[in-house]
Amino acid sequence: MNKNDIKLIIIVLGITIILFSLSLFQKKSSIAMKANVYHENDLILEIDLSINKTYEVAGDNGKVVIEVLNNQIRVVEENSPYHLCSKQGFISNSGQSIICLPNKIIIELPNTELDTEVS
Repeated sequence: MNKNDIKLIIIVLGITIILFSLSLFQKKSSIAMKANVYHENDLILEIDLSINKTYEVAGDNGKVVIEVLNNQIRVVEENSPYHLCSKQGFISNSGQSIICLPNKIIIELPNTELDTEVS
């Protein structure tokens, strides 16, 4: 290795560290403030994520229990063969969703960045 190789490695490492630190300080993904709950493409519930609360909605296989806690939302209980909806856990970032196919329930966190740009 000569001096130029060492300089190149230092420059590449410096740029990598700068880009990594910028990504840490930027807002990760916009935090959603509301959630939309759909049953078979029909909006059945709008949920304010700033209010900790438990909701029940009717799915095709029975009730689906939705929990909001600390600006996050998840399915706590549902009637489906493998309970995949409740295993997905909490979501909180815009653009994320929980899809419960057996119950035909979708919980969607709308992409607020796109909504504000269009307006």
